[in-house]
Amino acid sequence: MSNRSKILLGVLGAAAAGVVVGLLIAPEKGKDMRKKLKDTAGDWADNLTNMWAKAKHKADEVEEKASRVKSAAQS
Repeated sequence: MSNRSKILLGVLGAAAAGVVVGLLIAPEKGKDMRKKLKDTAGDWADNLTNMWAKAKHKADEVEEKASRVKSAAQS
């Protein structure tokens, strides 16, 4: 895993921990807090899924372009 990936995961983990701590400290009923945590976790999961899909799509595009360049170079 590259340093860039490690930094990104660290930042995402710290942000998630900050959200959870902020929600736990907020003066709300337990039921409301659990619902908010569940909704926030769902939103984060959706965002990460979308980001992962976009990154995979970009990686596929780069791989395809690299393959074309390699074929052109061999010709």
